[in-house]
Amino acid sequence: MEIDAKLIASLPRDAQEDVLTLFKEQERRKKRRLLHSLYPDKGDLRRELYRPHVNFFKAGKEHRERLMLAANRVGKSYGVGGYEVALHLTGLYPKWWEGRTFDHGVSVVAAGDTSQTVRDIIQTILIGPPTEPGTGLIPGDLIIKTKPKAGGVPDAIESVYVKHISGATSILSLKSYAEGRKSFQGTARDVVWLDEEPPLDVYSECLIRTMTCDGVVLCTFTPLSGMSEVVMSFLPGGKLPEVECLST
Repeated sequence: MEIDAKLIASLPRDAQEDVLTLFKEQERRKKRRLLHSLYPDKGDLRRELYRPHVNFFKAGKEHRERLMLAANRVGKSYGVGGYEVALHLTGLYPKWWEGRTFDHGVSVVAAGDTSQTVRDIIQTILIGPPTEPGTGLIPGDLIIKTKPKAGGVPDAIESVYVKHISGATSILSLKSYAEGRKSFQGTARDVVWLDEEPPLDVYSECLIRTMTCDGVVLCTFTPLSGMSEVVMSFLPGGKLPEVECLST
């Protein structure tokens, strides 16, 4: 809804304030429900224009490991990894969704290179910037609480508790590769999202964490390190298959 300045000006002062208050509240709610605005049926950003992204989601029905291997600025982090993670945490799958689903609260790890990049990219995508928590892809009204990360990077979050539509609580843990493989050890994980290419030992550990609960590992990165062992694990024979979504 847009404000009609002339119409507002014609109203009594009290009415003007009421309308502006309602408009601000509408904008606040919209910013806290971004998840529902992605991949619409119609319009300039309609879903059919994002075939590689949708194919990536669909592949999750059959494949436990997936990689979006793509150039920068194509929506890998926000529109692929962040979007799918937000769906799993909340259970708010759209009607068109054909990928993996969970009917219960999930345990999720999302990780990147360093604590700072995790805060600036992953945390901002899912939670929103530190100045506007609740304006990321996880609907603000579903965030129960967050736990700050001790020491190091200011405003960094360690874990997030999210309401799942089943009535249970999902838990999101934010980690960095700089913390080392041992930091990824521990309990089973339903979902692991690795944004930017992980070291092989971290990737292997994440696979182990998802084995006992038949979880999934999502990778979204540009192959800046070339044909590394992690990349090659998705490219049999070292060649790109003639598909838009790589999975194993």
